[in-house]
Amino acid sequence: MAVAAWASEQGGGEAAHGGSWMNLFWRTVNFVIFVAIIYKLAGKRIREFFTGRRHRIATELKDLETRKADTEKRLAEVEQSIADLDKKREDILAEYKQQGEALKESIVAKAHERAEQIQAQAEKTAQQELRQAVKDVRAEIAEAVASAAEKSIADKLNKEDHKKLVQDYLTKVVLN
Repeated sequence: MAVAAWASEQGGGEAAHGGSWMNLFWRTVNFVIFVAIIYKLAGKRIREFFTGRRHRIATELKDLETRKADTEKRLAEVEQSIADLDKKREDILAEYKQQGEALKESIVAKAHERAEQIQAQAEKTAQQELRQAVKDVRAEIAEAVASAAEKSIADKLNKEDHKKLVQDYLTKVVLN
């Protein structure tokens, strides 16, 4: 400290050139002593600080590189999954289209089957109605024939033949 005070002091009677060089010299000596004291007291910590900082920066760079590689890997996975999603979407659409076609074919087949059933039922109903109509016509014809026969017989039969016919018929009905 004394050196610093002495070096910073300017002599009033000294020559202008000599004093300024001496002043510079003593200031330089003072600076060197100051730096030496700081180095002696805190040099190890300063060295550790800069070395540690260098080490932390290197570690952070390695960590950042690792994170960058992981991020690029995840990005590639995401891009792959997006490509897979497009493929899955296409596959799903194709599957749904196929299912839709199968369902359409099933519906059409059931409709044809139902139409055939309706047609068969209609034919069966028509045949039954035809049989019933034939039966009704036969009954009407039989009734008309019986009526005509009864009228014809009534005209040709007398009372005695009529009694004999009724008696024969009753005998047949009772025996059967």
